[in-house]
This record gives sequence, C-alpha cells and structure tokens, in this order.
Amino acid sequence: MPRVEKKRTIGASPEEIWELVSDPYHLPRWWPGVERVEEVSELAWTTVLLTPKGRTVRADYSHVSAQEPERLSWRQEVEESPFERIMSEAITELSLEPAGAETLVRLEARISLRGFSRLGVFQVGRATAGQLEGALEGIEQALRSRRG
Repeated sequence: MPRVEKKRTIGASPEEIWELVSDPYHLPRWWPGVERVEEVSELAWTTVLLTPKGRTVRADYSHVSAQEPERLSWRQEVEESPFERIMSEAITELSLEPAGAETLVRLEARISLRGFSRLGVFQVGRATAGQLEGALEGIEQALRSRRG
C-alpha cells in the first residue's frame, strides 16, 4: 500500500488555507487536473478530471473527517468506478500546523492497490507524489492570486 507524504510551508494562516481547501468547489483552483466539481453535498462531491489526452473522467469523493482548521480527510469512492480495477481504497489527508506567520501544510495519500496493480507500487507512489506536490503548489498559487 503506497503511503506518500508531502509538505510545504506556506505564507498564510491556517484559517486562510482552510477556507480554500475545505470547500470542494475550490478544488479546480488548487488540485491538479480538476476541471470542475459537481454534485456537492455536505458529505460528498464529484470531480471532473481532464486526462493528458484531453478526455474527462469523473471521480466521486466523500468526507472522512474534519477538524477545523487543522485536519481534513477524504476518500475516493472507487467501487463501481473506472478506478475499481486498480485500487480498493484511496484516502487523502491534509493537515495544517501554524509555523509563526506561516503554516506547515502536510498532504498524505494512502492507496490500497488491487490485483496486478500491486506490482506498480513504485509507479503509483511517484505519480501520487507528483500530484501532492502539484496540490501544494496549487494552494500557494491560489492564495497568492487571491491577495492580488
């Protein structure tokens, strides 16, 4: 099971970052590949992702837990989805820790692979690390553009 963690110190308060990351409608602003978000409820949402070949793929997510403004976790609903043949579970956790005038943002992904996909642990880990780095960069850019 790949477990990948990336972290970055960002020049914003935990509350500012929380406002961005806790609302699924903001995902296109900071999560790599998300074109739009649909069907948002208090507990779940659907992202529309754009593949490198320009096709769209839908992915469903649900909240696992939230502790404002410190920790947020969500799960990708893989059952009966195109992702079901690759993984049995995918959970992402974001934590915010004050660091003076800045905030340490930590993203962790835990993915349980299924079947022959388990042979690709290294590749999945590298791809996930890139995605988490992109998300951290996206948070920083979204907050920077918001400030003008």
